[in-house]
Amino acid sequence: MADTDNKSKVEEITEQLEQGLRDLFNSEKYKTYLTTMSKFHYYSFNNTLLIAMQRPDATLVAGYGAWQKNFERHVKKGAKGIKIISPVKLKVDVEDKDAPEEGATKQIEVTKFKVSTVFDVSDTEGKELPTIGVEMLSGQVEKYHQMIDALTKISKVPIEYQDIDGGSKGYFSLKDRKIVVQKDMTQVQTLKTLIHEIAHSKLHDYPLDKSDENGMERKDKRTKEVEAESVAYTVCQHFGVDTSDYSFGYIAGWSSGKELDELKSSMLTIRKTASEIISDMNTEIAMSQHPLEETLDKEELALQVGDKYLAIQKCDEGYDYTFYDANYHGLDGGVIENKDAPIAIVAAEVIAAEGLGSVKPVKEVDYDKLHEDAAYTAAYEMETIAEKKPSILGQLKDKFGLVEGKHEHGKMKSDRDECR
Repeated sequence: MADTDNKSKVEEITEQLEQGLRDLFNSEKYKTYLTTMSKFHYYSFNNTLLIAMQRPDATLVAGYGAWQKNFERHVKKGAKGIKIISPVKLKVDVEDKDAPEEGATKQIEVTKFKVSTVFDVSDTEGKELPTIGVEMLSGQVEKYHQMIDALTKISKVPIEYQDIDGGSKGYFSLKDRKIVVQKDMTQVQTLKTLIHEIAHSKLHDYPLDKSDENGMERKDKRTKEVEAESVAYTVCQHFGVDTSDYSFGYIAGWSSGKELDELKSSMLTIRKTASEIISDMNTEIAMSQHPLEETLDKEELALQVGDKYLAIQKCDEGYDYTFYDANYHGLDGGVIENKDAPIAIVAAEVIAAEGLGSVKPVKEVDYDKLHEDAAYTAAYEMETIAEKKPSILGQLKDKFGLVEGKHEHGKMKSDRDECR
């Protein structure tokens, strides 16, 4: 149930994202932005890789002359360019075998390749480029350090905080297999950027010698940026951090048009990745607050969570769990379909999903004793009701699977005693 709630919330957030982008696309600000951005050339997959290897923080690139002609900007003195491969069409004379006279030639056009140099926008100065979003998010984040710690633990590549030349806020380096985030940014911007780069590392970590046989679909720069920022927006929004002022403009800037092709084609990927990050973060945050490592190998576990109790046990589908109040009345329960995860991890996820992640204390209690107390409470209530309305006793027995019989410390046998 907890996992289903997460997925439902993620779906709702991504629907809000799509509507927010549509509203932005209809604005005059976007029309001005689109006119300028249409002058930028979009590079082949191979050149995109070359750019990423040399300048992983590059955003907008163009040739020396293009910056002057199209954007009224000039390359800074001493700027180090980025090498790419450019096609060149040449006319050459070749033998014309179809000509009646011997030795006749004809001219054909052939494509050859040369090394060219382009420059990132950070290497230029001059007329300001139009924007459709804020340049930097501001504000504090509740539980910021817990969230950053959780993201650091779930990231599959190392994370470094550095001064990045050129104004980029962060990047994922394919070559060095690491994430770099600009240091000393605001808490909201740092959190959003880190999630963005973790999304890149999860979704776009191709081998540099990538081929079609390795099972990973090739994605262009537009799609990759739309995916990463959409995941970042969704995860942040889930944890109550609004990044729409930045994310909507960023995603719109990388989209090819109002139809939102990149967003729509990647929606399942975005939702799946965001859900995974949210679930992993919830687990790490809960585990940091409630260390349960010593319970990893248990088949059943009972915890006191503030003024509530949680009973969880393995079953055929995965794990069966029930929450009880301070008086051992059953509150809520369900089945988590995850057979492979240790019981402590599942317990932490359930606690977080129920909104109890910040509740303290959390301590282990005796599992059998909790079941006895809960069964005693249920039996007592059933007997009390039966005294007032004997006719419904049979209905309660059928509903709760309880059978009559003496019990030690009030414990009555129940179908619930065996995992469903």
